[in-house]
Amino acid sequence: MTRRDLLKRAGVLGGAAGAARAFAPAQQPAAPANPLAAMRARMAATPIQQTRLTNLMLMFSGPGGNVVVRNGEDGKIVVDTFVEGAFPALKQRLDTIGNAPIVATINTHWHFDHADNNESFRKTGSKLIAHENTKKRLAQPHDLLGMHFTQVSAAAMPTETFTQSDHITFELTGAEEYIDLGYIPPAHTDTDIYVYFAIGDVLHMGDTFFNGQYPFIDAGTGGRINGMIAAAEKGLKMTNAETRIVPGHGPLGDRDALTRYRDMLVTVRDRVQKMKTAGRTEKEVVAAKPTAEFDAAWGTGLIQPDTFASIVYNTLS
Repeated sequence: MTRRDLLKRAGVLGGAAGAARAFAPAQQPAAPANPLAAMRARMAATPIQQTRLTNLMLMFSGPGGNVVVRNGEDGKIVVDTFVEGAFPALKQRLDTIGNAPIVATINTHWHFDHADNNESFRKTGSKLIAHENTKKRLAQPHDLLGMHFTQVSAAAMPTETFTQSDHITFELTGAEEYIDLGYIPPAHTDTDIYVYFAIGDVLHMGDTFFNGQYPFIDAGTGGRINGMIAAAEKGLKMTNAETRIVPGHGPLGDRDALTRYRDMLVTVRDRVQKMKTAGRTEKEVVAAKPTAEFDAAWGTGLIQPDTFASIVYNTLS
């Protein structure tokens, strides 16, 4: 079963179905016995692609959300973990870039394609760092996109959490890397953080930034379109023309890419808000095609145009 099939079963595809109501268990028959296991297997089989960010930093993409690693003689710091099943291939990649241990693993939010391998990273001796809401969400069961998630094991829980911000100083052959972690108020979820490598000038925005595709917003755990816009604005304030901006999904971005994303979100939000305030139903708003001018550029990913219109409608008051 593909991710698109799961979205259909969850009611996320087909705009008028209402994306924000897609977090209840799937009701349709003939689903596989374990859709989550099928999804993990499919995603884990995706080849890992590598993009160099700096002399000391790499981005890996493929089996889940984009992973960033900062290498050094004294240790590696890894941001996000791919899905369960992809760990051996990811660990092999990490081993090839140096013998230093993994000293810290950071979750940008709670979703499985970013935090699934927490336990495997912890077994390497790494500490696990996340926002306190990520720890809370990982301790809960969830029904998301037709998949059922049970609470994770104690070994997969973050070992260090924070509420608003945190800071890591990373020794590297006499130099240091300063890593800022900051909470993003509910956007993609209510667990989102950014991770900024100050010396490398690399910003990982997690799933608050989908580069070149309409974003998925998890309303079931607090996601909101206005929060997504605020997150993009925050990213723009933090960066300059030279900053490498890592999205949760999609290719490596920069300030221009993030600006285009922010502008798209604002335009679609404003159009949908105007119609919703005027009393238009979700079905009517979707039929009005508020995303039409952006569909060629942004509508080729997981979230299709009508679905995105529904998501925006249902995450606006």
